[in-house]
Amino acid sequence: MGVRVRQHVNPLSKKFQHAIAPPDWPAIFAQPEQPLYLDIGCARGQFLLEMAQLRPHHNFLGVEIRRPMVKSALKRRDALQLTNLHFLFGNINTSLDSLVGAQAVTGVTIQFPDPWFKRRHQKRRVVQPQLVNELAICLKPEGLLLIQSDVLEVAIDMCDRIAEHPAFTGTTPPHHWLAENPFPAATEREKLTLSEGLPVYRYLFQRRVEPESK
Repeated sequence: MGVRVRQHVNPLSKKFQHAIAPPDWPAIFAQPEQPLYLDIGCARGQFLLEMAQLRPHHNFLGVEIRRPMVKSALKRRDALQLTNLHFLFGNINTSLDSLVGAQAVTGVTIQFPDPWFKRRHQKRRVVQPQLVNELAICLKPEGLLLIQSDVLEVAIDMCDRIAEHPAFTGTTPPHHWLAENPFPAATEREKLTLSEGLPVYRYLFQRRVEPESK
């Protein structure tokens, strides 16, 4: 039987305001010096479980705000004996700056986040200006940031917030969605959406290279 969890968790709740403690990187990764990829809102971790097997020379970290999903993902990781993958429970919006250092991450994915349709709830959406600023700090120059959603409004909102930051540049014109996922794995949500013949709105950003000071 699958893990049953609440579909939506309020990230602004007091219990989610504590920052995630940085892990002991050599303890969670067999080769901690390998390039690190971060998946924000990893759910049950299917995307990262596949990516970790396909790319053994990279490390993968998933952060998820629903604890039962993290426990389930860790069990599946252990069953596969993957030493380049780890999952953490917590709220990324209160933790990113303390979790990883500057230019420590090679790539980031934010896939099918909770849409929070009601206007008064949209402050709960994961892509907020502070998170975008912290992503700009933690991503390496030329590092990639992929966003995906099956809700057009949410995809546009994420794209517009990220595009406002001078550190990011789109790899295609604004709101020109990618026809295919640039990664060789897919989330459960992406697979379900495509199997139903529905669109997925994808956009890829790149971290700008800072000009050298004269």
